[in-house]
Amino acid sequence: MPELEGVSHRDVEAAGIRFHVAEAGTGDPVVLLHGWPQHWYCWRKVIPLLADGHRVICPDLRGFGWSDAPAGAYDKQTLADDVVAILDALELERVDLLAHDWGAWIGFMLALDHPDRIAHYVALNIYPPWAEPPSARGLLGLWRVLYQLAISAPGIGSALIRRTDFVKRLIRAGAVHKDAWSAEVLDTFSAVLREPARADATVHLYRTFLLRELRPYLAGANRSRRLHVPTLLLHGMRDLAVDYRRLGEWEAHADQMAVELREDSGHFIAEELPDFVAARAQALFAGGSPADVIASPAPERG
Repeated sequence: MPELEGVSHRDVEAAGIRFHVAEAGTGDPVVLLHGWPQHWYCWRKVIPLLADGHRVICPDLRGFGWSDAPAGAYDKQTLADDVVAILDALELERVDLLAHDWGAWIGFMLALDHPDRIAHYVALNIYPPWAEPPSARGLLGLWRVLYQLAISAPGIGSALIRRTDFVKRLIRAGAVHKDAWSAEVLDTFSAVLREPARADATVHLYRTFLLRELRPYLAGANRSRRLHVPTLLLHGMRDLAVDYRRLGEWEAHADQMAVELREDSGHFIAEELPDFVAARAQALFAGGSPADVIASPAPERG
């Protein structure tokens, strides 16, 4: 496991399995949720910035990092329920939330299902719960999910993850600022996924999405649901996986939500623009409205 100054580690029993949790700082609790193909260490540049005044809590999701990787379908509702169980185990009634990629998808589910538990929410590079209506432009963007088809394919997905540099190449392909990634950091993310149970978890994560979750999402399963949690979506415009032009009709479904686009970042915005992400999160968590937060000057890349 990589080390980070000021961060402690412990295991938490929740939802019948063991979760690894990294923690730093003291103060009001902030939960950080990673996406694929990462774990808690994706927040290595953000944790020190938020830990000055917050208790920062970074769990590894089921199947990731150093948490258990039980067999199963890895539907996103189960992963969201896991997070609620972790909050209960840590005796946290209400938290601020910062999340990326699949963690951000789960974060939207938490904000919709448990608005009493989430005070403010910052999502990074993910589609909101309300899909854009089908269009020819959307069909032209299907190339963006080809990697998901490869990962979810029986036999092929596990082999790609365990026996090739697929994970490293995918991260590098989505990088705008190449200096954000060292060989050691890439090894940290790829090595743990080579374990058979974790490789299988990744395969089932994507297979479940493509076979069971994507169609209801595109059909508007969340159209009648309204977001009451103040929410800010930060999105790198050079994201190869999530198209900023297809973020959907979120304005009609949220009480307080704003979107801020950054041309100088790709998918992994927390690692490419950590000062920006931390500053926006701190401003929202302090009680600023999402619209006011994005109206203030953004910090330059450090």
